[in-house]
Amino acid sequence: MSKLVKNEDAFTGLEAAIVLIAFIVVAAVFSYVVLGAGFFTTQKSQEVVHTGVAQASSNLEVSGPVIIEGGAGNNVSTITFYLQLAAGGSPIDMNKTTYAVSTKGALKTYTNQTVTTSWYKDGGVEGSPNNLLERFEFVKVTISSLPDIGINDKFIVEIRPDQGASYPLERNAPSSLADGHFYEVY
Repeated sequence: MSKLVKNEDAFTGLEAAIVLIAFIVVAAVFSYVVLGAGFFTTQKSQEVVHTGVAQASSNLEVSGPVIIEGGAGNNVSTITFYLQLAAGGSPIDMNKTTYAVSTKGALKTYTNQTVTTSWYKDGGVEGSPNNLLERFEFVKVTISSLPDIGINDKFIVEIRPDQGASYPLERNAPSSLADGHFYEVY
């Protein structure tokens, strides 16, 4: 009788192939999960950066000079300036914009209803504005009933839109003020 010899070489190779395939499948699933988490994290980081830039930068800018009018008693009676959107800025609802005028000794806050506005578009006066400052539009803002701003006084007008950073205008009153006269201030 012949002796049967067991040869297990092929069976061991098959086991090794199955284990290798299992490792490859597990590694592929793991890399898919890691890559997906990385893409998600990158997208969230990008959203945070864009939101931060939008909130930290102002969508408004002053177009032209800041003009003051002299009032009684060597004080400033009105402050006038033009606003427009900054390059790439999104439209701003001017109904929600506030203004703060501060001096060394006083601070007064104004809403869009307590200032005088005039709207301009395409080189002319806009007939019926929607109070949404958009591209190619200008709004002339005149603030009156100011805190006492005398000659050579420093004052700051802070424009605070509902979204984005505030825009400060720091100016100095001139060394002489005459009632009813207008002055460009720097």
